[in-house]
Amino acid sequence: MIEATMFEAKTQLSDLVKRAQRGEKIVLTTGRNRTPVAQIVALNPAKKRPLGLFAHPGFEIPADFDELPDSEMRAWRGEESGEKPEDSE
Repeated sequence: MIEATMFEAKTQLSDLVKRAQRGEKIVLTTGRNRTPVAQIVALNPAKKRPLGLFAHPGFEIPADFDELPDSEMRAWRGEESGEKPEDSE
């Protein structure tokens, strides 16, 4: 829950409305005791939608997804055809 004073609400209204659209609860307060007086609520909260392949049921990332063959690892390290890099000492 987000609390905002009336002054903060006047200066940041568009931001508070966007946050309410994302489903956050916004309470407006007044006075030194910050007494709650109003609430900003979205009429139609934005729906979260899955992106890309994760939207497809049953999609799984393979266990070896981040593993590269040795030849590609050598290429990324700048090694040529199985040669190891020379020490620069």
